[in-house]
Amino acid sequence: MTSSSKESGEQSKRARTPTPARSRHPLVKRRDHSALSKRLSRIEGQVRGIGKMIEEDRYCIDILTQVSAVQSALDALAMQLLEHHLHGCVQRAVKSGDGERAIEEALGVIRKFAR
Repeated sequence: MTSSSKESGEQSKRARTPTPARSRHPLVKRRDHSALSKRLSRIEGQVRGIGKMIEEDRYCIDILTQVSAVQSALDALAMQLLEHHLHGCVQRAVKSGDGERAIEEALGVIRKFAR
């Protein structure tokens, strides 16, 4: 195999390799990464608990109470992420002149939560 055909094969291989999706804005380091992970782990445990309650044919009201608790926990997680996004990512975008896009993106997400 010649050097040029070898290079061509490598270029072809790279062209087929998917690249990871990149965010549209620079990442802003989260100080509370560990706390978010712990919170999410607790929520996962709550969801597994609901599954177990259903398997055990527990009282509907008890299950619904737990579903409500999970929804509240997810809402709190979402609010924490949104606050980080607004104070970090959106603020940085505004300062760099890309505020309009960042604000529209944030409003789109906020509208989803308002439904």
